[in-house]
Amino acid sequence: MAAAQERPSRAHLIELVTEGLRSVLAERDEEAPPDVGESTRLAGPDAVLNSLGLVSLIVELEQTLEEQYGVCLTLADECAMSQRRSPFRTVGSLVEYVRHLLQEQ
Repeated sequence: MAAAQERPSRAHLIELVTEGLRSVLAERDEEAPPDVGESTRLAGPDAVLNSLGLVSLIVELEQTLEEQYGVCLTLADECAMSQRRSPFRTVGSLVEYVRHLLQEQ
């Protein structure tokens, strides 16, 4: 396991999520939209992922955070599922949720 490092910046988290999104879509032989960014929908109407793709993205992000930063987070927990607005609805909301969890550690 990698030694604990500095926490990822918001910009780097956006990069991790968008790279993970592109990776998950590529594994499914689907093309990512050309304008992937903070407003890209991950869940709900007009989402670029189905539920299985979203789970794959979450797992990939958890693994990447542990490998690169030595941080072990569980993103899909009771707290996430009980929120009025899903933290998984867009790239930006997922990034903010990860930042919140990192601050709690």
